[in-house]
This record gives sequence, C-alpha cells and structure tokens, in this order.
Amino acid sequence: MTTESPDQTLLLTVDDGIARITINRPEARNAFTFEMYEKLAEACETANADSSVRALIITGAGDKAFSAGTDISLFRAFQKPEDAIGYESFMERVLSAIETCRVPTIAAIAGACTGGGGAIAACCDLRIGTANAKFGIPIARTLGNCLSVANLARLSALIGIARVKHMILTARLIEADEAFTIGLLNEVVPDRAALDARATQLAGEIASFAPLTLRATKEGLRRVQAMKHHVDDQDLILMCYMSEDFREGMAAFLAKRKPDWSGR
Repeated sequence: MTTESPDQTLLLTVDDGIARITINRPEARNAFTFEMYEKLAEACETANADSSVRALIITGAGDKAFSAGTDISLFRAFQKPEDAIGYESFMERVLSAIETCRVPTIAAIAGACTGGGGAIAACCDLRIGTANAKFGIPIARTLGNCLSVANLARLSALIGIARVKHMILTARLIEADEAFTIGLLNEVVPDRAALDARATQLAGEIASFAPLTLRATKEGLRRVQAMKHHVDDQDLILMCYMSEDFREGMAAFLAKRKPDWSGR
C-alpha cells in the first residue's frame, strides 16, 4: 500500500508488515506545514488501523535533515492568545498520534533533527541516527518561544532534566556520538544507505515478536509518562508566543540576522 499527501510532502508506504512515513520536503529541510502535520497524524492513524502493520518507521527525505520542525513563516499569522494555545494543542494531538500508535515506532534520522522534528523523534519508541545527525531545540537563540510542559516531559524522560536544561539554555546542537552516549539515539550508523537498511532490519525483527507484549509495554510506559503531562502551562506559552521577542525572533530568523532581544 502506498498513500501520499496531494502535494507529496508526506508519503506512507506499507510493505511486508512495515509501515514507513517519509517527510518529503527536503528543499526546506523537511520543515512542516500545518497540513503536513495533519497528514502525519492521519498516516499514523492509518497504519495503526491496519492489522497487517507490525512496526512503523518515520524518516525524512534526503540526508540533510530529518526535520527542522515547523516552517517558521507560519508563525507570522500568530496575533492572538488563541493562536498560541491552539498551536500547542494541535501539536499535542499530532504527537499523541505517534505515541498512541499500537505498534513500535522507529525514528530513522539523517542530518538535523530540531524543533518540532526533535519532538517527533522523542515520541518514537526507538531512534537510529546517521553519523551526521544533530539534535537540538535552539529556540533561545532563534525564535524566543518555548516548549510545552508535555514536550519538556518527553525530553526529560529520554535524557534527564539536567541535560534538557543544558541543551535548551545553551541553544546547542548535540552531535550523533554524544546523542548515543546520553541515550537520545539508540544506534548510530555511517550514512543514509546504512540508516535505511538498519531501520528496515530492526523493524523486521520487531515485527516478528509477540505484538500484544509490545503493545502492552508501549501503552504501560505511555501511561506512566502521561501522569507528568497534566500541568497548566498556558501562562508560559502566552508569555513567549505573545511577546515582542517572539515577533523579533521570527523576523530575524526569516531575515537571516541576529535577533535583538528585549525581554518583553
């Protein structure tokens, strides 16, 4: 089975029990439009409903980026508090579609995995990266927005609170070797060809195991993690997304210049 978005920016294939979602916008570092996010959630739900699927791989086209996250130009339309709250609510629905998928999910990562791309990878059960993979949430240097508490919890569950603080407060990108050392990556492979081969091999191995055991383990751990998500963070989201700094960060990013932060 092969399905795709009308503009082919998101592709879904199913072959021999393995579903593969490809983020297919390499000319924009696989940055997401809102329509692509919606199609990602739909693709996860389609794979989830297909009883023949035993494992799901999510990857980005090309070797430059898994995904750079949300296309920054989309934030130009944000004017009201409802825009910011609605965006984070929308993103949580998309990410939850990945987390609640009944089958094991593998993020196959080549190149940059930043912003929303990092959130997508964090929602997957396993992560394999190429030697040129880089992770980061450099919003303190670029946009001046913030992560939701749910996404902070996801990252903290993977690498710990201290490392999340260091990554975000320093706006640094984590190289593949370090990502493997701290548990952000489960495996590192040399290049794109090796990534595709290993992801397919690993998905095939997982597909041969007892599906109810895997499903119960995924869901049980998801429920444990979900207990940490129920925190009111709307004041934090609005403080950042409705700020002068966010407007300045977005303008500076699009103009390819350094932002002039004011703290307002």
